[in-house]
Amino acid sequence: MNAREHFHALLDSLRPLLHADEGFTLDYRAEASEFVRFNRARVRQAGQVQQVFATLALYLGERHARFELSLSGVAKEDRARLRHALERLRALVPSLAPDPYLRLNREAWQSESAQANAMPDATAVIAQIVDAAAGLDLAGIYTAGPQYQGFASSWGALGWHAASSFNFDWSLFHANGQAVKSAYAGQRWDAQAFARRMASAREQLEYLGRPALSLAPGDYRAYLAPAALDEILDMLSGGFSAQALASGASPLQRLFAGSARLSPLLSLDERITGGLAPAFTSEGPRRDLRLLAAGQPGERLVGSRSAAEYGLTANGAGAHEYPLSPVVAGGELDEGDILSRLDTGLYIGNLWYLNYSDRPAGRLTGMTRFATFWVENGRLQAPVETMRFDDSVFSFLGPHLEALTREPETILPSGTYGARQSGSRALPGALLGRFTLTL
Repeated sequence: MNAREHFHALLDSLRPLLHADEGFTLDYRAEASEFVRFNRARVRQAGQVQQVFATLALYLGERHARFELSLSGVAKEDRARLRHALERLRALVPSLAPDPYLRLNREAWQSESAQANAMPDATAVIAQIVDAAAGLDLAGIYTAGPQYQGFASSWGALGWHAASSFNFDWSLFHANGQAVKSAYAGQRWDAQAFARRMASAREQLEYLGRPALSLAPGDYRAYLAPAALDEILDMLSGGFSAQALASGASPLQRLFAGSARLSPLLSLDERITGGLAPAFTSEGPRRDLRLLAAGQPGERLVGSRSAAEYGLTANGAGAHEYPLSPVVAGGELDEGDILSRLDTGLYIGNLWYLNYSDRPAGRLTGMTRFATFWVENGRLQAPVETMRFDDSVFSFLGPHLEALTREPETILPSGTYGARQSGSRALPGALLGRFTLTL
């Protein structure tokens, strides 16, 4: 029985069990993933994971509770587990207090998407990785396979999403302990594209053998690679939340209030089409949203609770009100011209340990990570000692954003704790006229 049939078998068994005054929602998540771990450029562990999870919620008026289940994938066994979960909820829900902000989507919406992308042959991919890393100290993990998500409600809503993807996340280590971190992800493995990524990482690795340069705190020209910009966007993602904006907790508060601006080069969409996240959440269908338009604030992400509390219209954003498929539009900077346009300054491949130093002002702090290089006259010179930055997005992504690379890079979440994360991002690199290092 495949995942879709398993999901529908659970639904068919659940519906007749409901009492007339009860309602339910059922969230379903499954994966069939390959995992291959590399160390010193050799395969150290390889295996497969097949797992299924479901969350059953029972509603009785304004009272509700949820029960999370780990399932076997065998319909007969899982129908019994689901029935037991329903009985547990039925005993609990009447004793709970009513939820004043409960706003259920009772529409009978339908959404189905199945991206039938053939996954690359694991044997061929592993062979290419091993060949490309010959003579290198490579550590990394390759994950690939289909992921499934389903949703249904007793009011007739039904959503199904299936998509396959791969993600190879790796680091090349120098004998001095320094490393270059890289990633290649998507839905179709391109041997030439991977070879280019590996060649770039090899080139940067050679420079790590040079004595590291210690910079004084101050303002520098800088290039943020897509992976570094991804860390910035991750911190800002909650800034589009209707709840955060209404409560004053958004780092983009000043932007939406009209007292600060971002660069007109910056446009950001929550793009459903082509993304790896489903076109629905437990709160209803999602749609494409323009979150930033040429630096100006666009739509907010509105979940049902925010809609109820603040008198807004929900747009399927989900309870957390985070973008699931953000896409930053590319610019006019060709990849081959990055160093020449930077001229003299910092090439920053990664950032980490990010936090807010002043959330209302959109001010972030964090550390450079892995391969950050000093560039002079358009040429890499030497690695840079780890530095802390502290700067406002309204500065480095405002008047000091000079250019974005032409082709956004697909970035998939690499987290596998409990299960592979879903969703996707497409981000360019960013050339900055000023970026502030503090120590």
